[in-house]
Amino acid sequence: MKKLLIFFAAGCLGAVANSVVVWLFGDFGITPSLGVSITPTLSAEWLYPRVVWGGIWGLFFILPFLPSRLLLKGSILSLLPTAFQLFVVFPVMAGKGMAGLELGALTPIFVVFFNWIWGIVTALTIKWAE
Repeated sequence: MKKLLIFFAAGCLGAVANSVVVWLFGDFGITPSLGVSITPTLSAEWLYPRVVWGGIWGLFFILPFLPSRLLLKGSILSLLPTAFQLFVVFPVMAGKGMAGLELGALTPIFVVFFNWIWGIVTALTIKWAE
């Protein structure tokens, strides 16, 4: 149970880091300058579900592979929320086309990068907590 609590909390912290980076990229005009329409407003309504889902995705760190290579594990596990966002959230839930391409051609690259941040911060938090 302790490990699950650590993994959930670490995933939540990873989601906060991911969300701040997504917001900063939009606020500084990085994503719009590259033709990607991801410019969220930093608000509780936007942040809360992201943090909860980050915690849920963090539970996947319980999977017993690469126990001594936590950063690599975080990088690999970051592909799970990436795939979900690109192939479920964007096309089905948000109506932004497959892989969110209606938001811009580089959207998949940004999604991979932003979720990689989640995976690394989550992994580092787990390493620090253990």
